[in-house]
Amino acid sequence: MKLNFLAFKGLALAALLFSAPSLLAAQTLEHPGRDNSAARVSPNASTSQTIGSVVVSVEYSRPSVKGRNVFGGLQKYGEVWRAGANEATTIVIPKDARIEGEDLAAGVYALFVVPGESEWKVLFNSQDEQWGHFDYDASMDVLAVTVTAREAEHEEMLSYSFEDVGASSATLVLHWSTTEIPVKIEFAD
Repeated sequence: MKLNFLAFKGLALAALLFSAPSLLAAQTLEHPGRDNSAARVSPNASTSQTIGSVVVSVEYSRPSVKGRNVFGGLQKYGEVWRAGANEATTIVIPKDARIEGEDLAAGVYALFVVPGESEWKVLFNSQDEQWGHFDYDASMDVLAVTVTAREAEHEEMLSYSFEDVGASSATLVLHWSTTEIPVKIEFAD
């Protein structure tokens, strides 16, 4: 019995040693087109959701509130914002969709918003690889929809999530500070 235990320990140690490089690699995967430096103040994040047979994904950076007045203060009303930090937020729509009832062709888009006191514009821009909103070009917008902001519990770091997920639709929600911005995404059955 002692020999079996020692053999088991040896096999377990060998498995750990051989898997360590792959575990380390999994922790350091890079996002193409994004700054992958480890010490970002607003860390990279992503979320995805299967809607029927379609996977919608969002890549963004997560700024923190840090006691600031975010909307109407840090992010001025009526001004274009990258809907995150660092690089512009990107959204992958792999199949033609309807966004808030408006048609949007399949593609990868930079996601921008224009905050308002109650209504926000959500912009899908064809220049998906850009830093922030500094080179934002409105002529590259392929879709602009208006949505109604809603109050929410405080969220220190900006996040995106999906809710009301169904067989052919879901609502993408931007949540930061005490504001949520819901955007309905629908696909034909």
